[in-house]
Amino acid sequence: MDNFLRRGGLEVPEPVRRFLQGESDPSLRIEQYQEGDTLVVRVDLPGIDPETDVDISVYEDSLHIQARREENADHVAKKGYRSELRYGERSRSIPLPRGVRQDGIVATFEDGVLEIRIQLPEQSESPTAKIRVVRPGSREANQSPEEPENLVT
Repeated sequence: MDNFLRRGGLEVPEPVRRFLQGESDPSLRIEQYQEGDTLVVRVDLPGIDPETDVDISVYEDSLHIQARREENADHVAKKGYRSELRYGERSRSIPLPRGVRQDGIVATFEDGVLEIRIQLPEQSESPTAKIRVVRPGSREANQSPEEPENLVT
């Protein structure tokens, strides 16, 4: 798309160019996996100061990550300015299992990668009940659910 715009001699504002190139997605890209009883979420955030530009919170069984990256106004004013970096605000919400405690979450930032480690709660084994599938019109389908002992297998 960028080559097409340049060849056509069109001067397109930066936000419009980014939109046309598919960079309008406001979501952060994540990597997520489980290590034992820990859920690990990793986010690439190069050029971001984690102390001022990143907010992490837990609300209603979801982990919310928000990051901001501001464009340097001094660079934009320079002749021949071109940027393919993503600026603005991006966010992501990740569902968590019920019972995650906030004091069991640790976030670190190293070499432009935010890593969030979430201690998962112990899950008690709930009993499973097998549900039987019957064909319409069979004797089993015509029996009431109160009489399971009368089912013919």
